[in-house]
Amino acid sequence: MAVADMTNSSLQLVLQDGINPESGLPIFKFKSFNNVKTNATADQLYAIATAFAALQERALYNINRKDSSDIREG
Repeated sequence: MAVADMTNSSLQLVLQDGINPESGLPIFKFKSFNNVKTNATADQLYAIATAFAALQERALYNINRKDSSDIREG
């Protein structure tokens, strides 16, 4: 049986930066925070992401968590 050990985690804010005049689709900018604690809960990350978003000029569109894991035989 394989085991996954989470080794790295990052938090990404997706911010809306306006509308593309040619296509009418939204333009997004990304702000990433690396070295997030791997045991941080979704509630904790949501709280910090909304606090950081309040400091931004652009509107918050989405919040992403990106995790990396090492997979080994268990």
